Amino acid sequence: MNEPYAHVFLVVAVAVSAVAAWFDWRRGEIPNWLTYGALALGPLIHMGRMLAARQTMEAALTEGGFSIVGALVCGIVPVILYRQGAIGGGDVKLLVAMGALLQTMYGVEAQMYGFFAAAIVAPARLAYEGKLLSTLKNALTIFVNMFRPASKQEAVAESTLSWFRLGPPLAFGVALTAYLHW
Repeated sequence: MNEPYAHVFLVVAVAVSAVAAWFDWRRGEIPNWLTYGALALGPLIHMGRMLAARQTMEAALTEGGFSIVGALVCGIVPVILYRQGAIGGGDVKLLVAMGALLQTMYGVEAQMYGFFAAAIVAPARLAYEGKLLSTLKNALTIFVNMFRPASKQEAVAESTLSWFRLGPPLAFGVALTAYLHW
């Protein structure tokens, strides 16, 4: 990594995602102060690291802008998943904050690794709890309902849905991204 002080934003992203994972695991929610704070801190960190490296104000503002673009880009897929009821609002805010901290390329990479980790862990956990087949049936029903008119959609009982805490797999994705780009 050739950028000046690039490790600063990696360390901050790992720390924020680890704290978010702990809160998600223990309490089932990711606090707003953490996600909004990281979202606001992202552009400031990138601008500050450029100024600390004696770059121009234009370069610092560009890095801050890239941080904002990273938050927007990293929010696209999570917002779609949230609207479908697949993930919670805290997960969306965490992923947007990671986009601000890691910018677009690293942010999307961290999301991808986090979702891959969740895709490996979730079925094993559901099988252990005896909910795997019913969850797969519900997922198929929800997917098919997206292509059906409202009058022909099948209802999925709220009591049969399974929730999975996404914070720890996302923290793994951020840590792996930081490790690979250190």
